[in-house]
Amino acid sequence: MNPLKTITKELDEYFIPINELYPKAYNKNSTGPYSKLNVILANGTEFESVWFMHQFARHTDNKEILEKLAIIRTQEQQQQKRISCLKPLNESILETTIAYEQLAVELTASLAKREKDKTNKQALDFALLEDFDHLYRFSNMLLIDKGIEAERLVGKYTEIMPGRPTIAEYRYPSDNLSEHMISKKADLFSKLTGCIITAAEQQTMNYYMNIAQWYKNDLGRKLYAEIGMVEEEHVTQYESLKDPNLTWLEQWAMHEYAECYLYYSLTESEQDPYLKGIWESHYDMECCHLKTVVELLDKYEKTPYTNVFGDGEFPEALMFGNNKEYIREVIYETLNLTKQQNKYINVDDLNKASKFKFYQDHFIGKNEDKVASHMIINKAIEMFGEDYRYQESKHPIKALSSRKSDNTSIAR
Repeated sequence: MNPLKTITKELDEYFIPINELYPKAYNKNSTGPYSKLNVILANGTEFESVWFMHQFARHTDNKEILEKLAIIRTQEQQQQKRISCLKPLNESILETTIAYEQLAVELTASLAKREKDKTNKQALDFALLEDFDHLYRFSNMLLIDKGIEAERLVGKYTEIMPGRPTIAEYRYPSDNLSEHMISKKADLFSKLTGCIITAAEQQTMNYYMNIAQWYKNDLGRKLYAEIGMVEEEHVTQYESLKDPNLTWLEQWAMHEYAECYLYYSLTESEQDPYLKGIWESHYDMECCHLKTVVELLDKYEKTPYTNVFGDGEFPEALMFGNNKEYIREVIYETLNLTKQQNKYINVDDLNKASKFKFYQDHFIGKNEDKVASHMIINKAIEMFGEDYRYQESKHPIKALSSRKSDNTSIAR
């Protein structure tokens, strides 16, 4: 599939009428987990696109580019509003959060399994274990606060058990940076990975940034704030993978191409006919946006689009599923890793003067018992006699196998 060969209408024909802006929400009880993940992923990529175009507009005085940015940005905003309201009124903040974390786990694993770039794969595997642990922490809060077992929400497609404990995830900010790709040398899928995972993690970061204060109890507010800080680390890591030396127009072209690829993938995988129709209509719109940006790239920079994303033919569609064994392998092989100056290193190999230890001492110090991600597990154990998990076999790390205590020393 090549988006540049897709027949599209004129740009001005893609504005969404107001009566089509507010969609029919999905049914939280009957809609499949992967469909919910598709909604969050599409929402995240639209937010990233809109935010990028606002930033671009603040860095150019080219009248035609500003006009096209305004037109396309409005259409992207309309898409985002439609997608955002697919979430039903009766789905709680916490139920939505489970889908956010399942997306983080399943998307990261699906990308990592296909990734050829070593730096990208290391980054994906590293953050995978942290989002996996977040799913476990929020799932315990879901049972405590709502009496709901998260395995029902994730459709048993994703296991729920400890990953790298959240308390061990706090690193000195600059240690979260990674080496960036060189676009001219990078594989197309690797470039798409950089765009997709940055948008998805940014969506989670923004959700937690804005939702923490609306939760109904103090422990929940603390947990959202705490895990939201880890999402900041993840966005820092993932955005640093992208090539910063591309021009604004080249970056815009890559954004639009990534959106085309995502909507193509969602259309290929979607089981809900109503949602599939939305993804198909958005795909057509994005193809028109891409063609518009390609014309601007040629007109103002004399740069062929092939320099940005090759001939335009998509890689194989992105699909969720069958990641359980892969995640277990990553847990077994990399749980004790942290980062130090772009390198992944076993925490046991750090010296006492490391930035990791400095930041852990500063941020956590002697307050382990006041860390919300730890408190929520202790509360579950106190209420139910053990933590909540959904795992199909024993945990791959013996030190994390106990359901009657929360290990706060491993990986620290």
